[in-house]
Amino acid sequence: MSKSKAVIWDMDGVIVDTALYHLEAWQAAFRKRGVNFTEADFRHGFGQRNDSIIKGILGADVSSSQVDAISREKEESFRRSIVGRLRPLPGVTGLMTALKEQGFKMALASSAPIENIHLVIRTLNIGSCFEAIVCDKDVTEGKPSPQAFLLAAERLGVEPGKCVVIEDAITGVTAAKRAGMYCLAVTNTHPRRCLMEADLVVDVLEKVSAGDIERLFNHSDGNLKQG
Repeated sequence: MSKSKAVIWDMDGVIVDTALYHLEAWQAAFRKRGVNFTEADFRHGFGQRNDSIIKGILGADVSSSQVDAISREKEESFRRSIVGRLRPLPGVTGLMTALKEQGFKMALASSAPIENIHLVIRTLNIGSCFEAIVCDKDVTEGKPSPQAFLLAAERLGVEPGKCVVIEDAITGVTAAKRAGMYCLAVTNTHPRRCLMEADLVVDVLEKVSAGDIERLFNHSDGNLKQG
């Protein structure tokens, strides 16, 4: 296979299960300011950028300095909490290895800060898999905007229609489809019924092969949705 096709990976909830650590970090940051941040609040903002999450809780008129302070505090707390605890989700490293062997280009496109991304890829020793990385500061709009995925494709030198995005968030799936890309959704954080906009929905990446990714380019009619 030529290197004209690409796979763009989301990070949190796809490569690593960090949800609990993110939730606890958010709760601590908001609790310090007298705000109760619930699990429902967390689910509602899942996959969104920090500024969107904070404005959703405190209101659109919250100052940029307060947004920056809360975000910085939250992310520093998050990074401290995950040291020594990160493990790849089932099937991740095997699929990455297979895709690399088959000549797929790969990128990581996440709403996370670059410090989080570097910590994850360094801990899991997967940095060599990615030819491009897109973080929160690289775009002006968070998911469901397609900006991050389109930028990842541009950095890889691959047309959007030749890209498959691997996502777990509803907003991420929508972003992938708005980018004109194929999408493989994994039910790590949302039930299958919420992810049916994707071209292929699986429960674990252990069930996915490089051949399955290749076949997505030939099944735009949705026949693989129940796979």
